[in-house]
Amino acid sequence: MAHRLPGPRGPGGRRVNAVRRRRRPVRLGPRAIVALVLISAIGVAAFGWPLLADRDSGLAHAQDAPWLFAALLPLLVGVVVAMIADAGLDAKAVAMLGVLAAVGAALRPLGAGTAGLEPMFFLMVLSGRVLGPGFGFVLGSVTMFASALLTGGVGPWMPFQMLSMSWFTMGAGLLPGPDRLRGRGELLMLAAYGAVASFAYGTIMNLYGWTIVPGLASGISFRPGDPLGENLVRFLAYCATTSLGWDLGRAVLTVVLTLTVGAPLLKALRRATRRASFEAQVTFGPRGE
Repeated sequence: MAHRLPGPRGPGGRRVNAVRRRRRPVRLGPRAIVALVLISAIGVAAFGWPLLADRDSGLAHAQDAPWLFAALLPLLVGVVVAMIADAGLDAKAVAMLGVLAAVGAALRPLGAGTAGLEPMFFLMVLSGRVLGPGFGFVLGSVTMFASALLTGGVGPWMPFQMLSMSWFTMGAGLLPGPDRLRGRGELLMLAAYGAVASFAYGTIMNLYGWTIVPGLASGISFRPGDPLGENLVRFLAYCATTSLGWDLGRAVLTVVLTLTVGAPLLKALRRATRRASFEAQVTFGPRGE
């Protein structure tokens, strides 16, 4: 919704009207949607192909990771370019994306992964809500990439972490009521999403590790070529045994930080987004308006 504000007279005595836009996430255009669907389809295939492989295929996540990374980078650039073209964003909006990625990368090592306590997740939830799903997707990937460079965590798992964090942040941008829902209700919704998505992130990353790392016992190990249903049952047991505690710690910290510091941070992010991307547009109306 736009509010027209009377301003000074412009050339020829015409009244200048400034249009102030409400602070809302960046809308996705058709080109950005196509890029996101394509990159997500590649990601789903990258995570899930071992479940459909036969016994003699030879699992090679360590070998397919460079190919996934090579496909991921140009598609991420394509998402940003498509959003700039569709929404008319300027350099300041892209710069804010870089600042948020740097802050998120700096937050990640603070918990050192102890018991799943990673404070960057709550920032990704709030940023995805404010920036929207497209910028949220890119922010998740760039943040994880920068974090890996900062902490020395570069390895075959990195592109899979980038994709998982992209989906995590994009999901926050897809939550309902971006233009209307504010206050306590919005914080509760974001906290609930952060809790559920924290478990989802851990589960998705388990799918990567489970197919290449033996389980704690034969009853929960991945067995190439076995029926999909049987492997999924073992996978759920693997998640409950190896990562449930870590995912719980991540979810609790995300909820606590969202409810305690989420309100002022949302205001700051929306103010920065408005100044970077939604500056007042000037139009000229007839004389005397």
